[in-house]
Order: sequence, then C-alpha cells, then structure tokens
Amino acid sequence: MSVHISAAPGEIAKTVLMPGDPLRAKYIAENFLENARQVNTVRNIFYYTGTYKGKQITVGASGMGCPSIGIYSFELFTEYEVDCIIRVGTCGAYTEKLKLFDLINVNLACSESTYAENAWGYKKDRMKYRGPAYDVINETAKELSINLICGPVHSSDVFYRAESSKPAIVKKHKCLAAEMEAFALFANARYTKKSAATLLTVSDIIPTHEKISSEEREKALLPMMQLALASSAKL
Repeated sequence: MSVHISAAPGEIAKTVLMPGDPLRAKYIAENFLENARQVNTVRNIFYYTGTYKGKQITVGASGMGCPSIGIYSFELFTEYEVDCIIRVGTCGAYTEKLKLFDLINVNLACSESTYAENAWGYKKDRMKYRGPAYDVINETAKELSINLICGPVHSSDVFYRAESSKPAIVKKHKCLAAEMEAFALFANARYTKKSAATLLTVSDIIPTHEKISSEEREKALLPMMQLALASSAKL
C-alpha cells in the first residue's frame, strides 16, 4: 500500500502527467480533462483522474526536488502500476540562446544529487533515459507544429546559491537550463523499467534575469500542457 498517495487501486491511470505544483495539477484537470475526479489529497498533493480524447489520464503533483519526485514517482510506478510519467514543469535557461516560452524535451538530466546512487546504486552524475514517451513527444510536436528543443538540463538540488557562476556540472555536460526533478524521475524509471519524459517551459533566463510574469504564466504553459496531453493520448 502506498505511504504517500491515498488513491484506491484502479483510481490512477497508466499514464500520469506530473507538474510540481498541486494547483497546476488542479488547473490541468479542471481545464483539459473530462469527468475529472480527485483521487488524492494527502499532504495537499492533489491527484486527479479523468479522460482526454477518450484516454484515461491522471495528473498529480510531484512537489519540489529529487527526494519529493523520487517518492511519488516510485510509488506510482510500483504501487499503482503506472507505465509512464511525463513531468511538465518550468526551467531557468543558462544560455541566452534560449528564449522565454521555449519548450525543452529533456534527453539528459545531470545532477550533483546522490539520489540515484543512494537509491539504486547508479554512480553517475547524469541520467540518460529515453523511453517511448520521449519519441512520442517529438513526433507529436511536429504534428502540432510546436517548436521543440531537445537537450540536457541540470537537475539542481539547490535553488539559491552563493556563487553566481555556472556550476561545474553545467559546463561539463553543456546543460541548457536548470530544474530540480528530472534526474530522480529518470533514475526511478530506469530502475523500475518504466517509461518517463520531462517537458519544460523556459520561465526565466538566468544571465539576463528575464522572467515570465505571474499573469503570463498560465497562458505561457498552455503549449506544454497541450503537447503533453496529446502525447499521453497516444501512449
């Protein structure tokens, strides 16, 4: 029985969209899913299950950081027999070559986190994981004429840091942007032999301090949500 998710057996779909924010999960469920019903409220981490184009889909939050998404994704993969988790989130660009609102389909997550080593013995600072969802997202983006960038990101364990320069791992792996969860999600997917993907919207440009305003945020995330849902319907 799951320790952190109270949904009953059968209430979680085989495909899960996973934003970090519980209120974003609520927004997606209320605006995109048909017949959505809430199946989890433990710790105010909201999960909803409904249908999109006839396909049953669950959307639920991961919280912030590798430890949090590590818990929720593992329980979904193992206790609820979920086949695929697609993280939908935001990131901060390390390079001015990226622009606000750009979409990234992550093909490599790099991190200083010890999560993968301590949990599964993977002694690596990068986690490359391309399950079926990664390819489906690329194909769907072409069909919808959505511009998509594929590349590596930095799954950082810290949001604030004393040094303003790029961390060494970012330079080592030429990471395009920073986020906080993909590394652990990919490690869990690899260990459980399940599928996972991470789709990110650039919400700020670190070198220039540009950022999406709170008023723009929901509208800015719509292409990512639509792409993730359309891809999920094919899985």
